[in-house]
Amino acid sequence: MGFTRFRWICTFIGLIFSVVDIVSDLLLSLKYFKEGHYIWFALTLLFLLAGSQCTQIFSYSWFMNDYNGEVETKTHITHMGLLHLVHMGFFARYYDLLKTSFSCVWRVHSESSKEKELFGMAADLSMLRLMEIFLESVPQLLLQMYIILQHQHTSKLQYLCMVVSFLNVAWSTVDYWRCLRRSLPNAKEMPSGIPTVIYLLYKLLTITARILSLTLFIMLTPWSILVLVAIWLTATVWAHVVKTDFCTSLCLEEIYRSVVGVILVFTFFNIKGTKTKKEMSIYYAMSTLQNFSAPVVLFLFMPRTADSDFFLPVTVFILMSNIIGLGFLVLYYSALHPPTQDEADVVDGMVTVNTNNPLTTSRSERFLRL
Repeated sequence: MGFTRFRWICTFIGLIFSVVDIVSDLLLSLKYFKEGHYIWFALTLLFLLAGSQCTQIFSYSWFMNDYNGEVETKTHITHMGLLHLVHMGFFARYYDLLKTSFSCVWRVHSESSKEKELFGMAADLSMLRLMEIFLESVPQLLLQMYIILQHQHTSKLQYLCMVVSFLNVAWSTVDYWRCLRRSLPNAKEMPSGIPTVIYLLYKLLTITARILSLTLFIMLTPWSILVLVAIWLTATVWAHVVKTDFCTSLCLEEIYRSVVGVILVFTFFNIKGTKTKKEMSIYYAMSTLQNFSAPVVLFLFMPRTADSDFFLPVTVFILMSNIIGLGFLVLYYSALHPPTQDEADVVDGMVTVNTNNPLTTSRSERFLRL
């Protein structure tokens, strides 16, 4: 399937979601500042800047790699550098993709020769968005959920931010999932419909259960954040052990592995492109144990929380979303996951590609696998 009008519209919708997400988070942080909640203000702004800064670093690095050895004017390179410096490089990529693809999909005599370039641009955007949502949107959901449950501080703007963040997680996850299938060699393109819905539900339900359980741990004691740091360090070390080779420089590779560590705190991705049945099973066994223990530990050490309005609904939701989410995971990989041409039984990963030389493979072949 080529780069269609529907895909162009979806790209535009993704841009709208990104803009609304940033604006709503900025307004919420400003609201916290005016109300004197300076820690909430700082954390809300910190997550926003962390996600943006990371995407700018990788976006500019890819820009320089793509134009390495080509004749480019100094003005153009300086222009792109300034755009990334003021955190607009990510949106410049959106503009380029929408502008370049417009003539291909909305004019009668379109240029099909540009489709490979368009899908490459779309894949880059999807990877950047995936990093951004796990550095900004997901932590933002965790923070706002903690503020609501622990401090009973609610507002319409707060709910708006959470809804937009949740939509961003859903949209970006599916967008990346479909772009990856489209860009990898030896991989069948993902059909729309039931497989998309099942995969989305698996991710959203397990991530939501994870966010809620972590919120309960932090409500018990802020020192629980140290447990989060320990989980992040473990995941980051694992990325070192398996020797990811996504970047062309050691410094960027270290940043990438740190980002992978953050993502693995909330959900599982294949970080090397090989079979990961064992790793996935261990990950979700540990995650389920932590999720189920959160309400129990909170009840044992803070019995008064059992009388609160949120405790029972949150506990039931954690249990049900975790169980149903894992059920969708099993259903997807056992019946709906399209096999590669070379491998018919790869869980949460595609066919292994030759990544000994990062310059000879596409970025999507070396990024996180589904």
